[in-house]
Amino acid sequence: MNIIGISGLDNSVNFKEKFFPSLSQREYRICQGLDSAAAIITQNDIFAASEERFSRKKGTGSFPQNAIRYCLKESGLLLNDIDCFAHSFDYESSKSLYLGTFLEKQFAEVYSEEAQLNSIRREFEIDEAWEKKFIRVPHHLAHAASSFYMSGFEESLILVVDAMGEQHSTTIALGQAANIKIVKQVSTLHSLGILYSVFTLYLGFSFNSDEYKVMGLAPYGNSRRYFNQIMDMVHLKDDGSYTIPILFENYTDKQRETYEGTINKLIEIFGSARNPECEITQKHMDIAASLQSVLETSLMHILRIFKEEYRTKNLCMAGGVALNCVANGLIKRSRLFKNIFIQPASGDDGSALGAAIYVKKLYQPESSLPKKTFSLYGPQFSNDDIKKVLNKYEECRSQFFPSFDELVKYVVGYLDKGYVIGWFQGRMEFGPRALGNRSILADPRDPEMRNKVNTLIKKRENFRPFAPAVTVEKAAQFFEIEKDKELDYQHMILVSQTKHEYREFLPAITHINGSARVQTVSKETNIRFWTLLNEFGKQSDYPVLLNTSFNVRGQPIVCTPTEAIDTFLSAKLDMLVMGDYVIVRGNIDGKS
Repeated sequence: MNIIGISGLDNSVNFKEKFFPSLSQREYRICQGLDSAAAIITQNDIFAASEERFSRKKGTGSFPQNAIRYCLKESGLLLNDIDCFAHSFDYESSKSLYLGTFLEKQFAEVYSEEAQLNSIRREFEIDEAWEKKFIRVPHHLAHAASSFYMSGFEESLILVVDAMGEQHSTTIALGQAANIKIVKQVSTLHSLGILYSVFTLYLGFSFNSDEYKVMGLAPYGNSRRYFNQIMDMVHLKDDGSYTIPILFENYTDKQRETYEGTINKLIEIFGSARNPECEITQKHMDIAASLQSVLETSLMHILRIFKEEYRTKNLCMAGGVALNCVANGLIKRSRLFKNIFIQPASGDDGSALGAAIYVKKLYQPESSLPKKTFSLYGPQFSNDDIKKVLNKYEECRSQFFPSFDELVKYVVGYLDKGYVIGWFQGRMEFGPRALGNRSILADPRDPEMRNKVNTLIKKRENFRPFAPAVTVEKAAQFFEIEKDKELDYQHMILVSQTKHEYREFLPAITHINGSARVQTVSKETNIRFWTLLNEFGKQSDYPVLLNTSFNVRGQPIVCTPTEAIDTFLSAKLDMLVMGDYVIVRGNIDGKS
């Protein structure tokens, strides 16, 4: 079978802008269906990409027409070759709940099957026969499928936690062979994901976008200062569910769409909300720390109860909250489960892949998934493609290296000198993490490097940490990682600790509390990136590099050679390596 999965709700933001024309841009992001994407599964391959990488609109929920076209082109298929077209939302099952003028219109224009088909019809020529290929997949089942069926586990507990998926915000399920059985769900009216996002908004960041900033801010704060006040907002139950009454403080359509009532309650408790342009104070840091601790406490409560009930040794996780790598690290270190698999693209972009996988298992339960390196599902470009683009940039000088080993030795020499380098290789990653194919790399030993990259290049807040990439063979030497569990960290989705004896030697990738969002790299999964890390280790004794995504603030990760060069120039990177080309401004020795 050839199956396309998509995520996103094309009209979600436009509908909200039409109905509430005077909201702020941050308030318009409080909606369902952002981070649209497309994925295709054939008999032998997987391709997937987020729409933002093509439209260049970060976090867009627009219909993923460009991502679909990429998947079709790369797979060599036409639209008529597709057997099923799966969407990672199924609102039709809850249509009766949408009562009143606003909700009825919202359902018709945003959530309904007809609204999704209209988006497809607008971009592709389809007929009634083709429309029968359209399959709705409940959102949390799409997330669950994306994790369990990709994990390789025969059986597992599955935890899906996000802001909302149709009518649910948390789903606990059991995966067994080709079957996923839901055992408990928590309503969207009581959402840990939404609570975390409302606090994100209160702290001056963007809902559905900047939750990771709150996670990065938390280590600067005192988690005990406001823990009790925030924990009192979450009523944990003995059956593994919970309620969050403060989310019920919104009574009008506008309040429900902005969480204005909940925000006002937070203001009553903690004082004025932070303006996005204002200074971040110790109080904000303490609130972030306390919030993070409450999330971790709640997740561990849920997992202990269902671990006790079902006695499974494995755990699979997905949904937006599964991108909270600090909480993931705590769950990992708890040793509650012997094995953990967290979907690398846990957000809504990953639900596109999950919808396709779910349908494949629905119709072909005994079938296996194509073998392909996790996350490397996006576009790739040849040296010829790169050369054609380079010819358009007179301000750049390039050198082609016929030997990749020689290229690596050359580049490592400049990393050792303190150069910050754009690294563009192979297929683009699927999901939010740059895993060594669309990365900015630098020397982690330089104590000034984190501020340099944050301020001058990424143009982002100075409290933001950077991740280390390390060869899998040496990961346990530098970081608190169990031997034989190094590959659990290959997707940069778990936080560990830098070992005490190495913290002073790796300051650029060690956060204020000693933590590090580690990415382990193996020869088998990414030979080029591993070779670079290994060679840097030969020269420095540390096969570790600072690895951050190849973009600047507000920009999606680069996809094409043109975007890579434009970002290299605008961000004033010292060097760009694309394929087998080394690119600088001025002369190839790096001197402008």
